[in-house]
Amino acid sequence: MGISYKELGLVNTREMFKKAMEGKYAIPAYNFNNLEQLQAIIQACVETRSPVILQVSKGARQYANATMLRYMAMGAVEYAKELGYEIPIALHLDHGDSFELCKACVDNGFSSVMIDGSHLPFEENIELTRKVVEYAHQFDVTVEGELGVLAGIEEDVQAEKSHYTNPDEVEEFVERTGVDSLAISIGTSHGAYKFKVKPGEPIPPLRFDILEEIERRLPGFPIVLHGASSVIPEYVELINKYGGNLEGAVGVPEDQLRKAATSAVCKINIDSDGRLAFTAKVREFLWNNPKEFDPRKYLKPAREELVKMYKHKNINVLGSAYKA
Repeated sequence: MGISYKELGLVNTREMFKKAMEGKYAIPAYNFNNLEQLQAIIQACVETRSPVILQVSKGARQYANATMLRYMAMGAVEYAKELGYEIPIALHLDHGDSFELCKACVDNGFSSVMIDGSHLPFEENIELTRKVVEYAHQFDVTVEGELGVLAGIEEDVQAEKSHYTNPDEVEEFVERTGVDSLAISIGTSHGAYKFKVKPGEPIPPLRFDILEEIERRLPGFPIVLHGASSVIPEYVELINKYGGNLEGAVGVPEDQLRKAATSAVCKINIDSDGRLAFTAKVREFLWNNPKEFDPRKYLKPAREELVKMYKHKNINVLGSAYKA
């Protein structure tokens, strides 16, 4: 046995999801890749009294180093206390692609893992997911599975076309795997280019009909939305203004996410918005201060903008503020 998440002061997602479903809000699941993003997430969630899931992709884990990551998570828990309010914090593996990776995360202090077998045939997805569940549950680590495929590119996740989740499969999948939550595909996608729309065209609405049918078949069961960044236009504009090239980047409208958060969707994943806000402010600073080379100078405004953006998400989109 390695390190238990309980030794790090973390929690799993079981109680978080129960409260979210009862309260009709969604837990923010924010991906992070560096210290400044992590600081911003914790500060924003403490200031809004929101529970939070810290998400780490396979690539981010490799980038940070597994040992460093464990101590960063422990530091995040202590930082929240230092800021004056002890919020529930989970550390979650986002899009685990193998049993071995999920096992390594369980053994290194993660309190929740996702095994993504959505690209596999149904029976193989069940087999892989069940294997991860059986291992993780020995250590009270919660597991997220996935049915349906999201289009787009984000880190190691790539799919040309999306495939909506088939409601006819969800009951059998949950029963046979024993997963604690289920990620579904209802029209969201990974990355900053979620929809191919021409200027002035409306963004296609999420398939709430599929979500409602899944809710009917899995009453009271936690549902997860991936690829749910809104690709906030002001950040896209800033990036393009200061040397970037993100023409045509669009995301999921926040009013649709707010609607989803009042349903069985109790975890909403947000990654691209954090990257966009951070990059926008770094570009703006360096453009306006071409002689500056101190990373603290250009990372500080990026971190401050992240705090502002995450607080907005908690209060106005997810409804998780003041629920910790």
